Amino acid sequence: MNTLQKALQEYVTLRRTLGCKFQEQARSLKHFVSFMEERGAHRITTQLALEWAMQAVHTKPAHQARRLSDVRGFARHLRTTQPNTEIPPPELLPARLTRVRPYLYTQQEIHRLMAAAKDLSPRNGLPGLSYHCLFGLLAVTGLRVGEALALTHDDVDLEEGVLTVHGTKFGKSRLVPVHPSTRDTLARYARQRDALLGGLRSVYFLVAEHGGRLWGPRVRVAFYQLSRQIGLRGASDRNGPRLHDFRHRFAVETLLRWHRAGESVELRLPALSTYLGHCNVQDTYWYLSASPELMGVAVQRLERCWESRP
Repeated sequence: MNTLQKALQEYVTLRRTLGCKFQEQARSLKHFVSFMEERGAHRITTQLALEWAMQAVHTKPAHQARRLSDVRGFARHLRTTQPNTEIPPPELLPARLTRVRPYLYTQQEIHRLMAAAKDLSPRNGLPGLSYHCLFGLLAVTGLRVGEALALTHDDVDLEEGVLTVHGTKFGKSRLVPVHPSTRDTLARYARQRDALLGGLRSVYFLVAEHGGRLWGPRVRVAFYQLSRQIGLRGASDRNGPRLHDFRHRFAVETLLRWHRAGESVELRLPALSTYLGHCNVQDTYWYLSASPELMGVAVQRLERCWESRP
C-alpha cells in the first residue's frame, strides 16, 4: 500500500470514528487517489485536485464543487504530516448550494392525506393502514422517513411511549418520547396490523401488504399519488410537497408553540435539536426562517420586549 492509500485509509477511519458515515466521500477520494497514482504524483497540488474535480464534465457544478471539497478535507488532514501538501482554496469551485424551500402542511391537508392513504389498501387492509400511520407519525414526531421505516417492534415501547431510533443520519441513536395520544394510535395500529397479518410477524413495526418492510421508494410513489389525488400536487407536477416536509412542519409548529407560550426559545432550542437528531444546534436554526408566520410571531415578541423596557 502506497503512502497516499495508507493516508486515505487513516483519514476515512478518523472521520468515521468521529461519527460520520463518510461513504460517498470515501468512494470519491478513492477515485482521486487512483487518479494521483496514474499521474505519478506523490503529493496533492491545487492543479491536480482541480483537474480531477473538473473531470466530471457532464455533472452539475455543485457536484464538481463537492468533489473538490472532499479533496480539500483530505488535504487538510495530510498537511499535518506532509507540509508540502497544497489545500485547494474554496473559491476555485464555489458550491452555490441552495436549500429546497419547505412546504408547511396545514392540519387539514394532513388529515386529508391520512384519510386517502387508507384507500390504497389492495386486499387485506395493508399497506394503506401503514401509510396512514406513517404519515401521522412523521407529522407529530418530525422523524426522518428512513428512521420511521426502520423502526422495529423492540424500538417502539408502547407502555412508556418512547421510540428508540438507531443509526440515524449522523450515526447516533436517540430516544424519542411521544404524546399519549400518539402512543394510543400506535397501539391501535399494532392491533389492527397483527389481526390483518394473522400468524405472520415482521421484525418491523410498519409493514407492507404481506408483512415485509415498507420500501422507501414505493412509499414515496404512493405519497406522490395521494398528493395529486387530494390536490397537493398538479397532475403533471414534478416538484411539490415532500415527505421530509413533515419534519419541517413539526419543528416550526414546536417553535410557534414555544413563542406563543412565552417560553425562552433560545434555551429550549438545544432540546428540539436533540429530539430531531441534529448533530449541531446550528442545523436547527434553518427552521427559524422557514415560516413567515414564525418570523412574525418572533418579531411581535421582540417588539413587546422592547416596549417593556424603561
